[in-house]
Amino acid sequence: MKINWFPGHMTKALRELKAEVKNVDAIIYVLDARAPLASLNPELDKLAENRPVLFILNKIDLADKVKIDKLLQEEVLKKKYSNSSVIKLNATASGALKTVLAELTTLCASKIIRFKQKGLNSYIRAMVVGIPNSGKSTLVNNLCGRAKALTGNRAGVTRGKQWLTVGNGFQILDTPGTLYPNLENQSVAKKLAYIGSINDEILDKNELACDFISDIRKVYPNALANRYKIDESGEPYEVLEKIAFSRKFLLKGGEPDYDRASIALFDDFRKGKLGEITL
Repeated sequence: MKINWFPGHMTKALRELKAEVKNVDAIIYVLDARAPLASLNPELDKLAENRPVLFILNKIDLADKVKIDKLLQEEVLKKKYSNSSVIKLNATASGALKTVLAELTTLCASKIIRFKQKGLNSYIRAMVVGIPNSGKSTLVNNLCGRAKALTGNRAGVTRGKQWLTVGNGFQILDTPGTLYPNLENQSVAKKLAYIGSINDEILDKNELACDFISDIRKVYPNALANRYKIDESGEPYEVLEKIAFSRKFLLKGGEPDYDRASIALFDDFRKGKLGEITL
């Protein structure tokens, strides 16, 4: 199965982002901490254009803290731009507004100082970008203190851009999640599919589940065994079958229901029930 998903609204969204970027002072780049490097979109990378970039490793509560700390120590993200910073965040938790605005204030210090020297109050405008289902709109709602942006645990919920005022002297632009037009690296594509950044409806759920089982056993052995109380050895489809029997997902005649097992597997992973995982 070759994974590629780039619906028409993403083409329009990228075009609008490129037109809007000239009006912003900084970029808030939301990454999914469960697959941070796969969350980097080359098309979004181009938007920075020497502007300050605040990377937010979102969904940190579901991620492997050891791997994320190693990524931060190596400054893999920070080195991408001359003026950038990285923070770990759970966009659903309180305190996000204070943390994000403090980082934006530091990143945009030169503009703030320049305006103060002229006796003017500065207004910082930041664009929020990221792949689908990275938690952008959840973050925006937290920053605003109320549900102003549409959210959902699936790809493609936000379809249009919207400017919102947050804090004192800050505006943020919530934008639709966008992928890259051609997902040539299928390893990256699979990780995006695992975390829900690609529309589940276009994927072969059983084949993807088998790929996930194969991948997860390499980096987190026993994650499946601990969750489903099974022996996770054998071919991936055999493990999927064991999950079906363990959860009593059975068809008439007692045959395993692979579809329900696949759906449950990804639901458990995305809710953190397999443990704290970063791919």
